[in-house]
Amino acid sequence: MANNKIRLERDSMGEVEVPEDALYGAQTQRAVDNFPISGITQPRAIIRALGLIKQACAVANHHLGLLNEPRSRAIALAAVEIATGKHDDQFPVDIFQTGSGTSSNMNANEVIATLASAESGMQVHPNDHVNMGQSSNDVFPAAIHVAASLLVNESLLPAMEKLDASLERRRNELEQMVKTGRTHLMDAMPVTMGQEISGWQDQILRVKKQIQHVAIALLDLPLGGTAVGTGINTPEGFADECAKALQSSTGRAFKARDNFFSGLSSQDDAVALSGQLKTLAVAMMKIANDLRWMNSGPLAGLAEISLPALQPGSSIMPGKINPVIPEAIAMVCAQVMGNDTTVTVAGQSGTFQLNVMLPVLANSLISSIQLLSNACAVLAEKAIDGFIVNEAVLNQSLERNPILVTALNPVIGYELGAKIARRAYAEKRAVKDVALEMTELDEAEIDRLLDPYKLTLGGLK
Repeated sequence: MANNKIRLERDSMGEVEVPEDALYGAQTQRAVDNFPISGITQPRAIIRALGLIKQACAVANHHLGLLNEPRSRAIALAAVEIATGKHDDQFPVDIFQTGSGTSSNMNANEVIATLASAESGMQVHPNDHVNMGQSSNDVFPAAIHVAASLLVNESLLPAMEKLDASLERRRNELEQMVKTGRTHLMDAMPVTMGQEISGWQDQILRVKKQIQHVAIALLDLPLGGTAVGTGINTPEGFADECAKALQSSTGRAFKARDNFFSGLSSQDDAVALSGQLKTLAVAMMKIANDLRWMNSGPLAGLAEISLPALQPGSSIMPGKINPVIPEAIAMVCAQVMGNDTTVTVAGQSGTFQLNVMLPVLANSLISSIQLLSNACAVLAEKAIDGFIVNEAVLNQSLERNPILVTALNPVIGYELGAKIARRAYAEKRAVKDVALEMTELDEAEIDRLLDPYKLTLGGLK
């Protein structure tokens, strides 16, 4: 806060000292005092979602005749300011707090009540007016759904599309660039660079479809279930009115959940989304590690590609350039995998009518979406788009690859093929040259059978 002066605020438990210029009140301050744990506060996406929900509830309560127009309008205006990030510094509560997110819900209620009171010139109460028809037990689970749904559609999916476009472009550019394939990190039959990249691209496209599929469930909101799922203290039509207001403010097809009991007591939809985010992390880790191996060298590694040189790689070894982008991506993936474990444990922490690990679940889920959104864009822009293929290295490896003899199996048999491969490897000679000496095939036939590009097309030669 801007100064150290305090004021006294009162709630149902008595008086509390609050910073003089704070927009929040007693319940928020109690949470600040009670939970000095991590210093990590609610993600911007959750604060935004709380603002959008409070706006929607104010609109719904006015339509249902429960809030007069001045109070409803003032609450809605204040809630929009919260949603747009104007007062993020007024949300100081640690994510490690009461498991229902009550402290953060009341934080939003108190800040909005202060702003709305000033706007309307009327007394706006954080519980009686801002929280009308609501409970933390339905508001915070709804905020998780709203925040995650918006982030997936506004950030993650566009970033995945960007990565897909980069992979598609490089796949087409390199569709006839032949290289040695590898299984078990050992030389195998040839593939094209385009084929290799197509594998990465297919991983991204498949998990994108799964993310889109599981994200549909996030549109179902438990808002209206209030304390235990029965909807106590909500008027008829409240849940549907809130969903309509959220549709209007976000453009997303939010709707009232068919069963509020599962919406309050479980977080299965968030767990499902987190599982697919973990799958995306697994796919990106594979791509990052492939890039690191292919870039390894420049003398003692594979040196098949050269990633963009972005920064000096060592404080002691001049001239060293490291694959910093794949390394950063791999760390993002590790973090997302850890977040998924947190979401999984939190998701199974529903006891009877309420899940009681909502804030940490929200933080972990939102963190994963944001990290992967940024990582997809960075991987596309600073690694996939700019790597250079070292054609001479690819060709040299191909010529000396003893596994090419596999293509001769249908003609000369496996046993003779194995002898040729062993001799070619031992003498460090091309398979073609050894095959000319050990078989009755002529050079033209061997060239036809061992054509590297044709070998990438499969089938019998």
